[in-house]
Amino acid sequence: MIIPDKLKIGDEIRIIAPARSLGLLSDETKAIADSRLKDLGFTVTFGNHVDELDQFASSTIESRIDDLHQAFADKNVKGILTVIGGFNSNQLLSYIDWDLIKANPKIFCGYSDITALNNAIFAKSGLVSYSGPHYSSFGQKLHFEYTLDYFKKCCMSDDAYTVLPSKEWSDDQWYKNQDDRNLVRNEGWLVINEGEASGTIIGSNLCTLNLLQGTDFFPNLKDTALFLEDDSESLSHTFDRDLQSLIHLPDFSEVRAIIIGRFQKASEMTNDKIIEIIRTKKELDSIPVVANVDFGHTDPRITFPIGGRVSVRTMDSGSSIKIESH
Repeated sequence: MIIPDKLKIGDEIRIIAPARSLGLLSDETKAIADSRLKDLGFTVTFGNHVDELDQFASSTIESRIDDLHQAFADKNVKGILTVIGGFNSNQLLSYIDWDLIKANPKIFCGYSDITALNNAIFAKSGLVSYSGPHYSSFGQKLHFEYTLDYFKKCCMSDDAYTVLPSKEWSDDQWYKNQDDRNLVRNEGWLVINEGEASGTIIGSNLCTLNLLQGTDFFPNLKDTALFLEDDSESLSHTFDRDLQSLIHLPDFSEVRAIIIGRFQKASEMTNDKIIEIIRTKKELDSIPVVANVDFGHTDPRITFPIGGRVSVRTMDSGSSIKIESH
């Protein structure tokens, strides 16, 4: 495990687009993101190809690889943020210079489709990367405090930190109207299986993680805690079979805990459905399982280290998630 140096005031942050393009973002979103990152004391720079926009709302493999390699190779760059998610980050995996990444460890942060890169980076180089806000996420005008707090806890401090539920959450398309927000009171986590465990964090977007199965890019599951989430396209039957696919892996018995992120409303994943899916899988009976944690495709979201260590305690009387090394 290689843990990169944490970010500090004055550091240069490079923005790259390994999935969809910066060209999709509004001027307002980019202006807010730039201002917020500068307020944190960072210098913001951009990859040479981030604005390229092809018929898939992305750019060529060559362009994306060039920006990724340049960001890791540049000694002035201390952290890398992805623009946004998408559908094609796994196209890059066979072209990445893993020795370059291993020789130049630094913060790399994104979520959703970036899950393919997060887990492949850990599997191929041992470098801890971070599932957390994109550059586009920093362009959220309102109700960003919780997300920002956990980004700083994870990427700007070496101290262990405890995850607490947000007070409110949202599933609105804030990027279409920054001032029209619909907040929902957070009822807290859903404890499905009680227990205590610790492990190395692997995850988080389930359907993207499963794209790595059977390849050299899939991490070893020994002594792991799986952080799993999915977007609005993941209905109950989709989540069920995607989770089952993970369970069928030969080393799944080495998984110590499962932490599930909050589902979007369109997925229609009620608490009862989540419980029913987990309870049908006997392989999960002996490990702690908790759901509705603040990560995934709703806001706000925590930042957590892929390859870092976590301790989990899930009890109806009180539960805790503590990120120990990151």
